[in-house]
Amino acid sequence: MRYQIRRRDLFTLTGAAAVAGGVAACSSSSGSGNGGADASASLALPTYQALEGLTPDLEGNEDGLHNVYLEAPETLIRTTEKKPISSGEITALTQTFATPPTPMDANPFWQRLNKAVGGTLALDIAIDSYPEKFATILASGDLPDLMWVPPNQGIPNIGPMLEAQFTDLTDYVSGDAVLDYPNLAALTPSSWRTAVVNGRIWGAPIPSTPFGQVYLGNPTVWEEVGGFQSATAEEFLEKCKDVTIAGKRWALEPFLPNAFHMFGEWFGVPNQYRVNEDRTLTAGHQTDEYLEALEYAQKVFAAGVFYPDLNHAETAQDFANGSIAAMVSVGPRGASEVRRDNPELLADILVPFSAVEGRRPVYDMGYGTVGFTPFKQTDDEAKVRELLDLVNWLSAPFGTTEYMQKNYGTEGEDYSVEDGNYVPTGSAEADVPGLRSALQIMTAGEGVIYNPIPSDSEYIYAKEQELLELMMRRPTNGLYSDTSSKKGTEISTRLNDVRNDVMQGRKTIDDFQAAVKEWEEAGGKQILEEFAEVLPEDVPVTPSTTL
Repeated sequence: MRYQIRRRDLFTLTGAAAVAGGVAACSSSSGSGNGGADASASLALPTYQALEGLTPDLEGNEDGLHNVYLEAPETLIRTTEKKPISSGEITALTQTFATPPTPMDANPFWQRLNKAVGGTLALDIAIDSYPEKFATILASGDLPDLMWVPPNQGIPNIGPMLEAQFTDLTDYVSGDAVLDYPNLAALTPSSWRTAVVNGRIWGAPIPSTPFGQVYLGNPTVWEEVGGFQSATAEEFLEKCKDVTIAGKRWALEPFLPNAFHMFGEWFGVPNQYRVNEDRTLTAGHQTDEYLEALEYAQKVFAAGVFYPDLNHAETAQDFANGSIAAMVSVGPRGASEVRRDNPELLADILVPFSAVEGRRPVYDMGYGTVGFTPFKQTDDEAKVRELLDLVNWLSAPFGTTEYMQKNYGTEGEDYSVEDGNYVPTGSAEADVPGLRSALQIMTAGEGVIYNPIPSDSEYIYAKEQELLELMMRRPTNGLYSDTSSKKGTEISTRLNDVRNDVMQGRKTIDDFQAAVKEWEEAGGKQILEEFAEVLPEDVPVTPSTTL
């Protein structure tokens, strides 16, 4: 097994793992009134200052366009002057989405990381059921020094919880104060906004790609019908029918929620919520555009162009060999990641188009972070600054010595270099992935685009620019609704189950509209009201879908 990077060709480095879930629980208000929103609006976010010595070949921007490195830096830079841990041990609660790592006392990679940071990094690593473990530790009152707060796993009462048990970091990192921590200063304002609750900063954010899902097409298949890009929904459906060969090849992967998300963008369904002229909110599934997209989805399913096994587990492999012609990726950078299954394949990225003449398509941006990591409540300034030094060290971005130590270890010990590739050595295959995942989920620098094939990076960068022309952000990013945290996942799951049944022809559009009413009465209306109550004034009214 080889790492997916080379010394001169480091693979795309995203900064954090994706978190599955539903409604955002990070917040700029506790939902108790407008005071939190007003305070958040007046807060001085940490001053942004890019690191010196890391100069991208293609520059990104605060809208989300990624920095691109066409060549790896000749030399890694060091961003810190001292080892961050001075007290001997720092404890933390986090989660891994990989196989759990070898325990610390038998894990040389972990031990070398401890040496690099100057003390013991004692991690309690959850494998699953993170909210339950989080709640249990919170109730015990015996908190670790650091405790990752995810953005979308239903943790309730975020504001009161932080104020009661965690340290307000505003005075340490707001404005120019953050410049004492150069890797934290290199996090963008949009990332920091997700760590603001009730007008105060409660932790360091963990950036992830700000882009949302995209449809990827296997170009070899779609060139048979004039290419993957389409001009109308009907043209796309006809192309799907033409590339589908019964029993041998299917146009679309079988995961229906992903497909419906893509269809919704073409019909102009808002990104979760529509902001109305009177500053009230309408959920996407309450709109006419959603119903139009659902009717279209029924037609697509009835045409037999989806892979028939809805629980299919080998979509990526089948996409690579062409037996599935299109699949949904978590973001544009997935276009080059398909080379893992087919080194000759760079996927096409479908840019949302107008489903019907005169309709404005949208591109849904993602949340942009996987939460933030607050510090256990303390009045000890020296302790707070030690934790900030550690989080600053662990947040070092691509191109730094700290990043390599955190993610790949020590050359000659955890990996060797063969033909320009980083190859794990000894026990690294068991020691590194699970610990790396746990560290990335609690701390990260901003992501970049870097690929072994520079033209892949240029293609993705160009597509990101096209997508940003259609971008729509979730208006509730960084906001909190207590009802959403308590009930949102449950009531949305029931509604989505009905939607999936409608797509498959087992239920009707009338059934879905009845389910929407049930959603409203079960807490949906309250969610809309709570989010609207704390909606900042600078969140724009959602544009009309009419071009």
